[in-house]
Amino acid sequence: MQEPDMSWQLAFLVAFLFGYLLGSIPFGLVLTRAAGGPDVRTIGSGNIGATNVLRTGNKGLAAATLLGDALKGTAAVLVVWHFIGYEAALVAGLGAFLGHLFPVWLKFKGGKGVATYIGLLIGIAWPGALIFIGLWLVTAWFTRYSSLSALVASALTPIALMGLGRPEAASLFFLLGILLWVMHRTNIQRLLNGTEGKIGKKG
Repeated sequence: MQEPDMSWQLAFLVAFLFGYLLGSIPFGLVLTRAAGGPDVRTIGSGNIGATNVLRTGNKGLAAATLLGDALKGTAAVLVVWHFIGYEAALVAGLGAFLGHLFPVWLKFKGGKGVATYIGLLIGIAWPGALIFIGLWLVTAWFTRYSSLSALVASALTPIALMGLGRPEAASLFFLLGILLWVMHRTNIQRLLNGTEGKIGKKG
């Protein structure tokens, strides 16, 4: 009986932990505090993502948070892909996404994952990122709901990845999509109730 290859198990563990640590960097909190702003967890939705950072009134910080949350996912998969391999990069992507949603530094209360989802797509299958963004923009144009746009895009992107001949990536992003939907459960409830805020609408 052949012995299990422990080297790959170790490699996947290292990839996951590396991805998790990168993904758990709370850019929204770090950047707002560095700029002398309030603790972003005490305003709006209490979320550490770019949408809530925008509620501080600082568009630059919100943009920087969006970029940071995306690129930490991109960096996680590209570094692991280069040094270990593609399969390990997928594991690192899962780690980065979980790190963003459940950062150990913030008692496992993180963001909702949209920016990191896009960043992972950029690193793993960049045409999928273009498809996601296109789906988001089209849905947002017609509905004016940011949350609904993310939900629609995340539901359709794995199908697009299958069409691009990337079944492994499609499986990963199907799983990430489920997690993203779970994190948006309060948004889904508000959408069903007709109380979800629309893009550009104050209050």
